[in-house]
Amino acid sequence: MSKHLVSLPALALALVIGAAVGAPAHADNLLVHRVQKESTMNMPTRGMTMAQVEHKFGAPQRKLDSRGGDTPKHPVIHRWEYPGYIVYFERSHVIHSVLNTPAGNNKHPQNTH
Repeated sequence: MSKHLVSLPALALALVIGAAVGAPAHADNLLVHRVQKESTMNMPTRGMTMAQVEHKFGAPQRKLDSRGGDTPKHPVIHRWEYPGYIVYFERSHVIHSVLNTPAGNNKHPQNTH
C-alpha cells in the first residue's frame, strides 16, 4: 500500500510539470499564428506617416490616448484604432500595426480627437 501512496504524489507532480511545460508551447503557437495573420492583412506598414495612413486607410475609429513624451529617450507614441487592428506611431510615423485582441490594447482609456 505504501508503494501506491508514493506513486500518487509522483504521478501528480508529473502531471503538473507536464501541464506547465505544455503551456509555453501553446502560447508560442498562438503568437506564431497571430504574426502570420498580421503579415497577410492589409494594415499600415512601418515608416508610413499619419497623413499616408489616413489617406490610404481612412480616419481611425478612435485615437487612443498617447503615451510617453516625458523625455527625449521616450518619444510620444500615438495609437489609432481601426476595425480589427491598432496602429502605433512614434511621433508621426508608423512603428507597428497589430491585431486588436479582446485582451489587448482596446482596454485603455480612449481619446476621441
